[in-house]
Amino acid sequence: MTGTRHHLAVGLFAVIVLVTLAITLWAGRRGQAAEEFYTGGREFSPLQNGFALSGDYLSAASFLGVTGLIALYGYDGVLYSVGFLVAWLAVLMLVAELVRNAGRYTLADVLAVRLRRRPVRAAVGSASVVVSLLYLVAQMVGAGSLVALLLGTGSGAAKTWAIVAVGGLMIVYVTVGGMKATTWIQIVKAVLLVAGSVLLTVLVLIRFRGDLAGLMRSAAEHSGAGSAYLRPGLKYGATTASRLDLISLGLALVLGTAGLPHILSRFYTVPTARAARRSTVWAIGLIGGFYLMAIVLGLGAAALVGSAAVRADNPAGNTAVPLLAQVLGGGASSTGGLLLFALISAIAFATILAVVAGLTLASSAAFAHDLYLGVWRRARGGAEVTARQEVLVARGAAVLIGALAIVLSLFAQRLNVAFLVGLAFAVAASANLPTLLYSLFWRRFTTRGAVWSVAAGLTTAVLLVVFSPVVSGSRTSVLPGLDFHWFPLENPGLVAIPVGFLAGWLGTVTSREPADPDGYAELEVRALTGAGAA
Repeated sequence: MTGTRHHLAVGLFAVIVLVTLAITLWAGRRGQAAEEFYTGGREFSPLQNGFALSGDYLSAASFLGVTGLIALYGYDGVLYSVGFLVAWLAVLMLVAELVRNAGRYTLADVLAVRLRRRPVRAAVGSASVVVSLLYLVAQMVGAGSLVALLLGTGSGAAKTWAIVAVGGLMIVYVTVGGMKATTWIQIVKAVLLVAGSVLLTVLVLIRFRGDLAGLMRSAAEHSGAGSAYLRPGLKYGATTASRLDLISLGLALVLGTAGLPHILSRFYTVPTARAARRSTVWAIGLIGGFYLMAIVLGLGAAALVGSAAVRADNPAGNTAVPLLAQVLGGGASSTGGLLLFALISAIAFATILAVVAGLTLASSAAFAHDLYLGVWRRARGGAEVTARQEVLVARGAAVLIGALAIVLSLFAQRLNVAFLVGLAFAVAASANLPTLLYSLFWRRFTTRGAVWSVAAGLTTAVLLVVFSPVVSGSRTSVLPGLDFHWFPLENPGLVAIPVGFLAGWLGTVTSREPADPDGYAELEVRALTGAGAA
């Protein structure tokens, strides 16, 4: 039946790819203006953008990684769901409306209103590219795990070709369709993801006759950890380092969302700040509902598949949901099991395709609009860059960033995708968020403070990851045969986030350049009222 499963899932994958390519070609027929490429013409409704925000946020880390962590670690895995959801309160209360009013295409646009443009765009643009690359690696690792499960093999060749294929598709989506295609792909993906999650959740609850307590008992029984599965400490808490890692992870997840470039850029696709706020409310509802279902699915995978079987198939737990679907459908040898497995695998694949498209677009926009146009061209002077030329540069950047993401992903296939996304959140919270909050709310903030904040937060986060157990020193490291780690935590947020905030404050108070009260007044009026907003 393995061949049947393979052909059925590949057929559904092909349907999703053809549908998304059709959307891309349709959107690519629109104009070549920069505003069309970066924002889709700012014509999406709050409901549409709410679904697209959900599609951008509910990535392979959520569907594959979080449910896998819950299946393996129970209570400690649920903490990922809580962190991912609570983060949206910060987005709603602090940044959604203000960023929509104050910016145009990228995060650096917000800071450039009151600070010197070239150094700010160089710093924030570079940080945005790094964050997007880390997030891209997580999605493509998820793609490799999924396709390897589909083919019934753990071979590196299957994962490698899956990563290359996803990378090629994401380049096509962005270079041809821009933001309009990416947004509609996100909407389609969000609908599929929510529908698939509802179906699996209902089937799990039917299997246990709606008895959630029974589901939890069964999950604990088949987890191999007994009652410890339902208590804190199975993954975090055994040592002081693991407890600190939990705090670090929580800080990164809660604060990182408000600094993610692909999330912030989505607020520019709606016509007004009010629409941006309503989009966020819709997103919170959809994301909250999904994570409640993810808890049920993780418990269901532990109870029905067994944590040991999940770990045996994929040590990081990335294939827990497809394995659960197979069991709920009647088993690997049944028609229902094949159909449900293929359907859920196809939805997971659509999830990955949609998110990598959004990330690639955000990173290419940061490169073209901030680094190329705002830094390099301004330094050289010369003729003004046309919108068409800027879009061509953005499309070229998408190709280069996609290729780099493919290469990096080949070295990170042993890591859980939710964990990899946690690293991206830590970098975003350390480099982007302090600068954004200081710029919006601190009148004295200066250009030096912004550059120091981004540089210190980004450098600290990346260096701590390089010298952490993530890269070397354990069997699950990127380089398992080496050991040069000295930082004991797997997530750098506990150290890097305070460093980012401290560097922004220190750079400002030691700066000889006076703050620009007129620039801050302009930013404040524009952010709060929308006057002069694009």
